[in-house]
Amino acid sequence: MRAMVCERQAKASTAPLVLLDLDDPEPGPGEVRIGVRACGVCRTDLHVVEGDLPLRSKPAIPGHQVVGLVDAVGEGTDPSWIGKRVGAAWLLETCGTCRFCGEGRENLCRKAEFLGWTRPGGFAERVCAPADFVYELPEGFPDLQAAPLLCAGIIGYRALSFCVDAQEEWEGLRLGLVGFGAAAHVAIQVAGARGARVTVFTRQVETRREAALALGAVEVGELSPNNRPEGPGDLDAVVVFAPSGAVVPPSLDRLAPGGRLVLAGIHMTDTPPLPYRLLYDERRIQSVRNNTREDGRAFLAEAARIPVETRVEVFPLEAANEALARLAEGSIQGAAVLRIG
Repeated sequence: MRAMVCERQAKASTAPLVLLDLDDPEPGPGEVRIGVRACGVCRTDLHVVEGDLPLRSKPAIPGHQVVGLVDAVGEGTDPSWIGKRVGAAWLLETCGTCRFCGEGRENLCRKAEFLGWTRPGGFAERVCAPADFVYELPEGFPDLQAAPLLCAGIIGYRALSFCVDAQEEWEGLRLGLVGFGAAAHVAIQVAGARGARVTVFTRQVETRREAALALGAVEVGELSPNNRPEGPGDLDAVVVFAPSGAVVPPSLDRLAPGGRLVLAGIHMTDTPPLPYRLLYDERRIQSVRNNTREDGRAFLAEAARIPVETRVEVFPLEAANEALARLAEGSIQGAAVLRIG
């Protein structure tokens, strides 16, 4: 099979991924093998390639938003999986026995495995995954449009879950989204469908404004030089998708008393000191670590009901370096997706 392999960690602009011909992987017990049709390109892939996260698999193949058809199964796996269109996401496997797994918080399992990081991922023509961790995909989403749902969508969905305590609180909720990339362009649709009033903050207001307003934003604001979000009124909740810790204090400053700040990235630069006054009014900070399978199932069902529209820029597999470099420079509109099979 062909695969884009990370043999060295370096800036995406230096094209560190190499196209190689590798042996097809064989599914192990309980696994399925997916003939990959599409794979989303995520900021987490960029963190792996550029060295913010260490390389932890050999071969090191990024990619964790996989859409394709099951073409083989391992020992003990139900053969009816063969031929099904499925998605594989970041969370690939958990131990199933620790207290976090037992409490329905498998996203915190300390022995978890991750597609495209600890296991070879979807920048390849074939990939293997445990059958228990793949998703059957809604019919309404073509392959390329389905790929961003599998990380950008699921993680955004989990981030939104921390913004309120009850579903009825969404109506009229004043929500801010900091950063308007792949995850935010899905999250805004979910939040808007629930009744929230969404303000988008981005450093690229001129190139992002039209898309944000079209997807339901009531306001699109800039980040000022001191990283303070500028815009009208206080906010009940803010979700930060941007990987910059510098936006945390000014985002807290925009919250109303009792407001919630949710940090949705796997990697973020260090935050500057937080003045106590920013926390004093019972504002809360919540991070997001991975997702559970229940998050994935619930999000895919809600995305189909809305229905969510994903906006994608498509690249061939061999152009994965270009896709990552474009992501790094912030010039992708919506989500980048590799067309593979």
